[in-house]
Amino acid sequence: MADKRDYYEVLGVSRDVPADELKKAYRKLAVKYHPDKNPDDKTAEAKFKEVGEAYDVLSDEQKRAAYDRYGHAAFAGGMGGPGAGGGGGFHDPFDIFREVFSGGGGGIFEQFFGGGGGGGGRRRDGPQRGSDLRYGMEITLEEAAHGMEREIEYERSASCKTCSGSGSASGGGGKKTCRTCGGVGQVISSRGFFQIQQTCPDCSGSGEVISDPCRNCHGTGRSKERTKVRVKVPAGIEDGSRLRSTGNGDLGVKNGPAGDLYIAIQIKPHEIFEREGNDLHCDIPLSFGVAALGGEITVPTMEGKASVKVPSGTQNGTTFRLRSKGMKILGEDRHGDLYVHVQIAVPTKLNAEQREKLEDFAKSLGEQTSPMEESFFEKAKKFFR
Repeated sequence: MADKRDYYEVLGVSRDVPADELKKAYRKLAVKYHPDKNPDDKTAEAKFKEVGEAYDVLSDEQKRAAYDRYGHAAFAGGMGGPGAGGGGGFHDPFDIFREVFSGGGGGIFEQFFGGGGGGGGRRRDGPQRGSDLRYGMEITLEEAAHGMEREIEYERSASCKTCSGSGSASGGGGKKTCRTCGGVGQVISSRGFFQIQQTCPDCSGSGEVISDPCRNCHGTGRSKERTKVRVKVPAGIEDGSRLRSTGNGDLGVKNGPAGDLYIAIQIKPHEIFEREGNDLHCDIPLSFGVAALGGEITVPTMEGKASVKVPSGTQNGTTFRLRSKGMKILGEDRHGDLYVHVQIAVPTKLNAEQREKLEDFAKSLGEQTSPMEESFFEKAKKFFR
């Protein structure tokens, strides 16, 4: 998987690209690299397969969520990635091209030659699902540890209030048959020896146009509005996770079902703790006296404070493990651990009395060495032999 390019990079889109723009980018590249247009071009054939594989993953809601979180590793070891059985993905790269020109049904000949006899085509006047939306939410490590609720505000397409979603200024009575396609929703144009059947540009495949379009939505039946949604973030959530708010995306065309709203979670860096999975790490300064003589120190945790017993002779870098003082494990009634790393604080300013006592102490030690020093000198002896 190391040689695989990022799927978003392959399709030339951003990571928050909506479904319709993703499809446009895919179609453009599929046509560009199709083997029929690039005969005997192995590079184009490879790119054609790469584009198809990328679109197979990113066009599938569940696969895309897994890829956003784990990258190519999400499909390692037969986890249902591109071409995996039962996943509804494309198995044959040439089927991808048939999909490009069919719009999800039929084949390439149906588009180029009218298909189905008579060139009548299909009317796509039914409801269509709305686009999914993405919202970025930044939270603190404390909020991730304990969970929280927050109201967010964003803009989405909703039913036009002026025309009640009809698209007509008169409330739905202004529809008439499209003159361009004669009501069939498709138009046929000749290009040399070919006849190409396409969706009617004037009615977008519905076969009807509105004679008195609403001034607010321009006949679409949808308009932008500010919407507020309350989002519940579960305790233990990880950085980069996505939450789905069903039905809070854009309203579909012709009152089709709304898409979903995806909330992308980003956790702010913490001043004290560093997170590693469900465990937390922190560095704690320890005075020279306590390190040498032993004692008890107070350390911060996500639940408050905790006491740690420090044995005499504690060395710099020693780690103490506090069980179940880390992050809550998502969906479970358990916690990770907290690792406290000791950093011995050496005084930088000494008065005359302190310096004298410290010098006397150093003299009293004589040639005495610590276990750390003994280990180092043994290694050094081997190095200089």
